[in-house]
Amino acid sequence: MRAVTLAPGQARSLEVQDIDEPQRDQGSVLVRALALGVCGTDRELIDGIYGEAPPGRERLVLGHESLGRVIAAPPSSGFATGDLVVGIVRHPDPEPCINCALGEWDMCRNGRYTERGIKQADGFGSERWRADPGFLVKIDPRLGHAGVLLESASVLAKAWEHVERIGLRSRWAPRTALVTGAGPVGLMAALMGVQAGLEVHVMDHNEDGPKPRLVRDLGAIYHTRFPAFEPDIVIECTGKPEVIAQAVSGSAPGSIVCLTGLGGAEHAASFDVATLNQSMVLENRVVFGTVNANFRHYHDAARALARADRGWLEQLITRRVPLEDWREAYEKQRGDVKTVLVFED
Repeated sequence: MRAVTLAPGQARSLEVQDIDEPQRDQGSVLVRALALGVCGTDRELIDGIYGEAPPGRERLVLGHESLGRVIAAPPSSGFATGDLVVGIVRHPDPEPCINCALGEWDMCRNGRYTERGIKQADGFGSERWRADPGFLVKIDPRLGHAGVLLESASVLAKAWEHVERIGLRSRWAPRTALVTGAGPVGLMAALMGVQAGLEVHVMDHNEDGPKPRLVRDLGAIYHTRFPAFEPDIVIECTGKPEVIAQAVSGSAPGSIVCLTGLGGAEHAASFDVATLNQSMVLENRVVFGTVNANFRHYHDAARALARADRGWLEQLITRRVPLEDWREAYEKQRGDVKTVLVFED
């Protein structure tokens, strides 16, 4: 079968190759791939910045934003042939830390977790893949290809959960939220903020293209510069130091700022830590970071996508690239929101 593979740490090693069928020790549920989302993490892996192949191997099957249909599953698994599913990316370490042992593998303490398509475990970028039932999520079949957005949405479900938990430190009645960045992660953050009944604002540098329209169609307010008001919540999705500094200093007293973006080396700027510290201490602000998600976050995200307007979700997928033209999927193009590599259905 065909699979998208690379040699971690070696730039420009991406290829589509014939590989063996997945073995049962990779999971009891056999899935046929339908679509694979492409994101910045994939491009960093392709550039050789990080990534680890499975033990004893030189190459890694790429892809962590999955969508597939069950081909075969044990009767006791809770899955049946034809189910539309998404695989969970992170798995706990072999000798679980205190968090992994409780199913909170997204908060692993010792770093020995594995991540499919990223760290020591093959991803979902093959025509067929396997998963254990406990690391597989069934989604609403009406979502169609928009189900490939679930992995991105799971990270934001976790972000919003943690915002709510931190808010319990005081009398918490937020009204406004600002999302910085209108890529797929930012748009998922905005979707969940709107669903929570907040007044949502989104800041992005694009003055035209699909992003301003997608934000407005969601019922949120679009900005090309930091807005004049002080938001109660900021979900920061750019990773740019200058935007992070604005997000903290420009938010309301007692606000919560969640960092979800990684800017990379091109954004290796510094900002005034003393001023940032003063802002946080004197006005009781909280800044925290988040990445990845666990089982309940995937299910929370699945419910959020099921509640969303399917037409709006479909518009987030701005390019669908067939496997035969796989190179095009990993080339960034103007106007991209979410690019999806499409397998045969």
